Amino acid sequence: MDPTRFAIDSTAVKRYGFLLLPNFTMMAFSAAIEPLRVANRVAEQVLYEFPLFTLDGQPGIASNGISVGPVSSLSGKEPLDALFVCAGTDLHSIHPDLLFERIKPLLKRNVPIGGICTATYHLAKAGLLDGYRCTLHWENIPDMHDEFPHLVVSSGLFELDRDRYSCAGGTAAIDMMLNLIGKDRGRGICDRISEGMLCERIREGTDRQRMPLRMRLGSSQPKLVEAVELMESNIEEPMTLDELASHVGISRRQLERLFQKHLQCVPTRYYLEIRLRRARELLLRSPRSIVDIAFACGFVSAPHFSKCYRDFFGIPPREERLPKGVLLMNPSTEVTSFDPELLENDTDIAGAGMPN
Repeated sequence: MDPTRFAIDSTAVKRYGFLLLPNFTMMAFSAAIEPLRVANRVAEQVLYEFPLFTLDGQPGIASNGISVGPVSSLSGKEPLDALFVCAGTDLHSIHPDLLFERIKPLLKRNVPIGGICTATYHLAKAGLLDGYRCTLHWENIPDMHDEFPHLVVSSGLFELDRDRYSCAGGTAAIDMMLNLIGKDRGRGICDRISEGMLCERIREGTDRQRMPLRMRLGSSQPKLVEAVELMESNIEEPMTLDELASHVGISRRQLERLFQKHLQCVPTRYYLEIRLRRARELLLRSPRSIVDIAFACGFVSAPHFSKCYRDFFGIPPREERLPKGVLLMNPSTEVTSFDPELLENDTDIAGAGMPN
């Protein structure tokens, strides 16, 4: 490629390190590292080095089972211009004190620290995001709000707040890196990288992570969109169909017809799926007890929640939360389950169960 077509503001080599936590997401890691490689290619010189690290010096194992190396054990003394922590769906694989101790020497040198995908959670747990704006994958944002109410957690693709960087994972890592490269080297090289990677455009941090139902349906069904948004906002205390219909200004019969025509299901089923999928996120990504999760998702009866969950996902919630081989996990951490026999006399709230 001809580097004379664009200007490079700086040719100084920068070292962006990547710390791979157990079961990190391969897609987000690749999306973060490839813009740096392509930057070197389009410039026809080394602009970025990207050494890889793990906490124990063993190859990093991604959530898809692929082993990544060569890696070094992170000591915190490495000469880095930034360190990006890469994680996946396991939010409890690393003790926060261990992570903090390894990163502490970098903090003393004012090295920027980044979190890719759910690594933002690990950084928050280690106390490294206090006073900073951050983001992470949309599935985990509710948990972040609950566990760290003092943090400012956005729903954008990425956040670059002083010396803390975070992104939602997936392809959002491309956009975060392209924005960082643009700050380092200028817009010209970013456009070339984006073109080479077949990216239609370089998205901003404020772009949304999810495609809302409003975008999928267009502007022709505002009542349906409003009803679904009400469902998503009222999970712990589900609304009845009559309440939903009243809030959006249509009859219950009209609401049922809208759901059947555009979403191919009855509204009670759609509402239940929203609550069950939220419950599954909590089961897989939080240490909360199954009883607490049942209540948080609008079920007063834990046994009935278990039945609905099994009918929808094919396994009961107790089996969803499997024992995990945890690297350097806090030995006091517990995963709490429930005994249905203790709750066999509970009764569920009206409208919270599986529809007929």
